[in-house]
Amino acid sequence: MGADVIKIEGVRRPDGMRFAGGRPPTWEQWWEWGPVFLCSNTNKRGISIELSDPRGRALVLDLIGRCDLVVENFSPRVMANFDLEWGAVKAANPRAIMVRMPAFGLDGPWRDRVGFAQTMEQASGMAWMTGHPDGPPIIPRGVCDPVAGLHAAFAAIAALSVRDRTEAGMQIESAMVESALNIAAEMVLEYSQNQLELRRDGNRGPGASPQGVYRCLGGDDWLALALIDGGAWPRLATVIGRPELGRDPALMTLSGRRSQADLIDKVLGDWTSQRAVPDAVRILREQGVAAAPVVAPPALLDDEHLIARGFWETVEHPVVGSYRCTGMPFTFVGRRRRWVATPPPVYGQHTTEVLTDLLGLTGDDLATLREAGVISDRPAGL
Repeated sequence: MGADVIKIEGVRRPDGMRFAGGRPPTWEQWWEWGPVFLCSNTNKRGISIELSDPRGRALVLDLIGRCDLVVENFSPRVMANFDLEWGAVKAANPRAIMVRMPAFGLDGPWRDRVGFAQTMEQASGMAWMTGHPDGPPIIPRGVCDPVAGLHAAFAAIAALSVRDRTEAGMQIESAMVESALNIAAEMVLEYSQNQLELRRDGNRGPGASPQGVYRCLGGDDWLALALIDGGAWPRLATVIGRPELGRDPALMTLSGRRSQADLIDKVLGDWTSQRAVPDAVRILREQGVAAAPVVAPPALLDDEHLIARGFWETVEHPVVGSYRCTGMPFTFVGRRRRWVATPPPVYGQHTTEVLTDLLGLTGDDLATLREAGVISDRPAGL
């Protein structure tokens, strides 16, 4: 959104997302194919600096002196090992905002533990609540990554606003586990207020019944359904060929239908299994029942609504070629919806540009640093 974002990767340890889900080492420049990296690093400049080398640390401090915002999400010990904690950052730039994103915080008994999205899903209770009543907890698979990023971004923007009024920088601690807990508060609130321990309940929720996903005609085609309007229950029962259920006094209330959820799911499943998803969804919606197809992720790339909205943006990458990725999930009304200006950087792409233009290094300086392994156009050992 207009910021000049400079991503620093180590020579010995590049961003690990470069290697996640990409190509095998037999491919040329195989470290450029990680899909998460490709969709998370558009509009950035990328440079390589080995922070474990004192010359690399000096370069970074020089760069910090010219920046507004410093963001890192290592475990706390890493920046300490580089001697790049807040004291060093503040000395280099008293107006800088430093956002630190450790898994469990900068203090406390779990300070030095590392973690990622799935860790937080366990620590916050999300996995405990995900699954069927007779089954084990299930990992929701990654929701905490963007949640942590959003919390940190919000804190950074707020801090920049304060800095612009006070002229003083500050350090922000945005612990991943706390951002996860911030969106998983329901179970804690229910217990602390009402002494109710929420449990796994499959696809059923407290505000609708029936509610779930139901297999339709086809190999693996499903629809999702939620009956929120109790007045639609007799119509639904008639549509699925069981009008007597719609007249049953015991099933006219939400609590009554929830008590017979297994029976209703069986009847619904028998009905949906004989119909294609589009037909079943159409019929249910006509009766005032909230229903929608369960869409497989690959189908989203060709979803006519998302394409018409301009949600997907095409990126041209020098190694990977053309692919679609998300831009921003909002628009500035009246302006063209186009957020991706540049593809994600190939490894070390902008090292020369940044170090010469921003820091004033010469060609001889760069050659010396490359020879020493402080900067590189290729990850070490690959």
